[in-house]
Amino acid sequence: MPVAHFHLVDDHYPPDRVRSLLERASQLYAEVLGSPVDRVRVFAVRYRAEEVATGGTVVAAGGAAAPFFTAIVLAGRPEEQRHALLAGFTDLLVEELGCPRELVRGRIEQVDPADWGIAGGPASSVRSGEIAARQASRTN
Repeated sequence: MPVAHFHLVDDHYPPDRVRSLLERASQLYAEVLGSPVDRVRVFAVRYRAEEVATGGTVVAAGGAAAPFFTAIVLAGRPEEQRHALLAGFTDLLVEELGCPRELVRGRIEQVDPADWGIAGGPASSVRSGEIAARQASRTN
């Protein structure tokens, strides 16, 4: 279920660094959520410099190439995990792409398991045992 998107300005980062970002983000996601890495999907979404503005200035006209990320988790994931993803993905953008930390923005999107599809079925059914175990551990 874990899906992340890194929104990046095209041609600002070396391809090998973007590849490393995607690979390390996949591992981080799996570790933080305790999920098998084969469930993780991480995408680099690229935009032309003419299509991105930071602080009111288009990147092609001198604006900063400030990355943004989204990370999707099933609703009910603990706050500690969500905060670890925010911090970890920010760290990776700083380490891998050399982005100034103060320019990085990110968002965790919580999705109701009934509204997330896995192999054509809702996660609420496909992952019902895992969801129940997480809920039980929060109440204990």
